[in-house]
Amino acid sequence: MNIEFLLVFVYSYLLGSIPFGLIITKIFLKQDIRNVGSGNIGTTNVLRTGKKFLAITTLFFDSLKGYASVTISVLYFNDLVFLSALICFLGHLFPVWIKFKGGKGVATYLGILFALSYGLGVLFIFTWIVVTLIFKISSISSMFSTLTVLIVTVFREGIIQTVDPNFDFDTSIKTILFIFFILIIFTHRKNISNLKNKTEKKIKI
Repeated sequence: MNIEFLLVFVYSYLLGSIPFGLIITKIFLKQDIRNVGSGNIGTTNVLRTGKKFLAITTLFFDSLKGYASVTISVLYFNDLVFLSALICFLGHLFPVWIKFKGGKGVATYLGILFALSYGLGVLFIFTWIVVTLIFKISSISSMFSTLTVLIVTVFREGIIQTVDPNFDFDTSIKTILFIFFILIIFTHRKNISNLKNKTEKKIKI
């Protein structure tokens, strides 16, 4: 196996697998976030503790690990950037430290987007805020924003290039964004079921 491939795989997975939501709530609240709300270790569930600062902190660090993994790869292993992005994302979803039961990947995906193109990151945040203000349901916002990023990248890349003119929207990024969309739909399968049953909880803004 190529040593660079192995190296990128290892640091990307290790960064992605850091369960910041679990660590932060254990440090500051002395409780296991897996016993709160949905049991998820991500930002939305941390918000259910009533501590907005801890939720924002979780969002920041979960995004940072995606951003850091891809940025390192851009600087030193440019041919393996998309591998790094995918493995970091999968590390968040399936962290070895907590029996491969991780978060839903949205914050880590956001960090990856900003590392690839700040235009895509801004598009995601803008869409997420607008949809959240309308529906006040995090899962709808996350899935719709991910879909929006994919559609704009595939069909309206000129919109992003006006903000981020130096970015090249080649086939590889379109493929990886499609994979991320499928994975985020997969991680939100329970939310989709709840939406069908009209039992999905709204978030307090």
